[in-house]
Amino acid sequence: MSPSRGEAAALFALLLLLGAGWGITQPLTKMAVSTGHGHFGLIFWQLVIGAVLMAGIAAATGRRLPLGREACQVYGVIAVVGTVLPNTASYQAAVHLPSGVLSILLSLIPMMAFPIALGLGLERFSLRRLTGLALGLTGVALLVVPQASLPDAAMVGWVPIAMIASLCYAFEGNYVARWGTAGLDPVQVLLGASVTGAVMVAPLMLASGQWISPLVPFGVAEWALVGSSSVHVLVYSAFVWLIGRAGSVFAVQVSYLVTGFGVIWAMLLLGERYAPMIWAAMGLMMVGMALVQPRPKAVLAPVVGMGQGDIR
Repeated sequence: MSPSRGEAAALFALLLLLGAGWGITQPLTKMAVSTGHGHFGLIFWQLVIGAVLMAGIAAATGRRLPLGREACQVYGVIAVVGTVLPNTASYQAAVHLPSGVLSILLSLIPMMAFPIALGLGLERFSLRRLTGLALGLTGVALLVVPQASLPDAAMVGWVPIAMIASLCYAFEGNYVARWGTAGLDPVQVLLGASVTGAVMVAPLMLASGQWISPLVPFGVAEWALVGSSSVHVLVYSAFVWLIGRAGSVFAVQVSYLVTGFGVIWAMLLLGERYAPMIWAAMGLMMVGMALVQPRPKAVLAPVVGMGQGDIR
């Protein structure tokens, strides 16, 4: 049954809220790295916070956490490809790149997903989507042209590092599309992956001396980490509900809002301002993302990892 006009307006309002919520995680990530916290320490606590909140949601909805071999394999893959690797790259890149640029680069996820899907036999060649990929890569080129867009030419080398996160998320989505989640729902996947990821990262954090004590007084960086991790879990839970109520074709449009709001939040919270080339790059990537998006019948509800701003 189609929603009434009032309910449709409410669904659009929720979509905007989700975009604003996910968009703010990039500036919060920039704040979290502002005082020198190591990436393994940040990832560990991000996963712990996510696991606690997801466990609460699972308990409230009567979900249990399967621990069979196939389920644990899913947890491991999503933890590594959806959190540990991309966040290792994005937290380090966030030290050097403007938050708005990080948000713009996240729009590459569906464009990178396309060639991976072709390689896995999940998609057929499409000139429309190839054009979208080309526009996205042109947008990246505009970002890395020395002295044309980024405030400092030394930042150019960190753009490919930031792109590792988009590549990981693109692979994660294709992994789920190709091999599935062993019958687990998104809440179970995120809970299991969060716990698994925390166990993986803990020894790396301790061995590298990146432990962040939760007992010291919290400053901007610590509250930013708590805020970004909490916002992601809450927004993701609402996103899953929205898919069930309005369909994935409607819900996936949040991708555009995440990029747009990410740039707006960076301007408001961090005072960032961008050269014309960055705005041009953003425009090309948004058009590219529109062209690369699957047609309605092919759109599936995504599994979103615990990475900041991870949406496709």
